[in-house]
Order: sequence, then C-alpha cells, then structure tokens
Amino acid sequence: MANPAKATRQSFGEALARLGAENKNIVVLDADLSKSTKSDLFAKKFPERFFEMGIQEANMIGAASGLAFTGKLPFLCSFGAFITGRYDTIRLSAVYSAANIRLIGTHAGLGIGDDGHSQMGLEDIALTRVLPTMGVFQPMDDAETHAIMDYLVRDYTGPAYLRLTRQNLPDYSSTAQPFVPGKLREVGRFGNGACDVLALGTGAGVAEAVGAAEILAKSGRSTHVWNVHTLKPFDSKTLLELVATLKPKKIITVEDHSVIGGLGSCVAEVLADHGCGVSLRRYGCQDQFGESGDPRELFEKHGMSAEKIAHSLL
Repeated sequence: MANPAKATRQSFGEALARLGAENKNIVVLDADLSKSTKSDLFAKKFPERFFEMGIQEANMIGAASGLAFTGKLPFLCSFGAFITGRYDTIRLSAVYSAANIRLIGTHAGLGIGDDGHSQMGLEDIALTRVLPTMGVFQPMDDAETHAIMDYLVRDYTGPAYLRLTRQNLPDYSSTAQPFVPGKLREVGRFGNGACDVLALGTGAGVAEAVGAAEILAKSGRSTHVWNVHTLKPFDSKTLLELVATLKPKKIITVEDHSVIGGLGSCVAEVLADHGCGVSLRRYGCQDQFGESGDPRELFEKHGMSAEKIAHSLL
C-alpha cells in the first residue's frame, strides 16, 4: 500500500484557502467546528468572508442559500453526520430552491474511531444522493481533493456534497489515471491473467480495496481496482464498459459508509438495470450503528479491512 499522506479534510482546508484568493465570491460558513473541518485555514486568510454560525446547522444552510442567491459561492462546513442531519432544510432551502452551494461533511464513517457513532456519518451519501440535482463527491487522497475542489469552484453549478475523512489516506493519484470530473478512475491492476475481481472503492475504501488486491495477487488472483470519486452523477457508462471488456468473475465495492444507499447501491442499480449477470459483493458498514474504537479494529469488525475483504474472497 502507498505511504500515508493527508486527511482529506486537511487537503480541503488548504484548497479552500488557495481558491479563496482566486474567487472573491467564495464565502465560508462553519458550525463551531472550524478547527476540525479545517475551514479555519480560509478564515485566517479571509476573515471578512468567513461566518461562524455556532451550533445551528439548519440556520447555516438557510443563510448560505440566501448568500448563493446574491451571487456568492458558499461552502458550509461541519461533520457529515451533523450537516446531513438537517435533511429537511437541505432538501427545501437549498436543493429544491436550486441554491448553488457546497455542503462539506468531514469526519465521515467508521474511520473517525474513538468519537463514536454520534459523530460518524454512515448514511450521508444515501441522504444526499437521493436529492434531485445534488452532486455527491468523495476523494481518495490529497491530490484528488484539490482536483475536486478546483472543479467545484471553477466549473460545477448547483448544490453539491463533498465527503471528507478525519484520518490520513494514502496517495494513489501519483500512479492512477488522470483525474477527470465525473469519471471512474483506474488505480491499478494487481496480479496477472484474466480479471477475477473488479474492485470499486470510494474515499477511505480505495486503500482497503488496494490492500485486498495486493493480498489476492499473492494467491494468484487478478484484481483491477477503480476509484469512484463521483457518486452522483455516477459513471455508469464506464462501469458497463469495464464489465463488457474485463468480464470479471466478481465485482466488489468498498466504502466507509452503510452498504445501503452508498457506492454499493450505485453499482447494484447499474448492474440490475442492464442485466449484467455478474456477482456483486458490498463491503462497508452493514445495517447497524457504528461504535467507539480504534479505526483499524472497527474496519476489521465490520469486515471492510483489506485483510477481511481478501480472506472472504479466497
């Protein structure tokens, strides 16, 4: 596996501060967590465009939507579990109203560890993905976070949700295909011969998919690993092309999110709609709550660590 680089929340904060100098319409709102979400990096450089809203996420969403309608580009920052917990306000004040805002959810998934379930966003992709016109993005590493941020500032229009990690993630962008907004991205091929497993990962799940592929390769199994940084709109075209050309014996998805409504559901929907007839196995948090604990031990317990994934496929 690659060496650890940065938490994507840190990369986000750095990108936000960088882009703030480029685009004067960027404004940032935070719900009393700026040091954790890393929006404080923007606040230090542009205090006149930073708004500390306190622990009132619903009010923050409404205020940001109003700012968007005046031509500003608001970034709303909080933990993923907290900001998507104000679902009704997001649905009506932001998305139904077609506000051009960026919802930033940090501390996603089991990977936050000791903070426990009350702060683990395990359903945030499902909640945001179902909303019409909402874009949903989750980078796998530092460089990809910067690339997605560039896209969200320079080219994307409409509401979007960006999902970020507390823990450091390995760097795979240096060896992966070039980043293209909205397109699946190949991370690597492990093992020789025909494709046994097509592995799709997102966010922290990419590292686990790569680790599993490395273990499988030692047992003579060939695995192709692809990264899904854009969960909506989902790149069904490339997925169908991969199924047709690689003819994998099995497809797996790996995500630090509930297996209900996240990446696994994205892939299942495409395979079912097109009658692909290939086995799919979803790795992530099953239909249960998370808990407090060491992140690696939690990944092991929930069957989504590289070792657990590989051993289940051998």
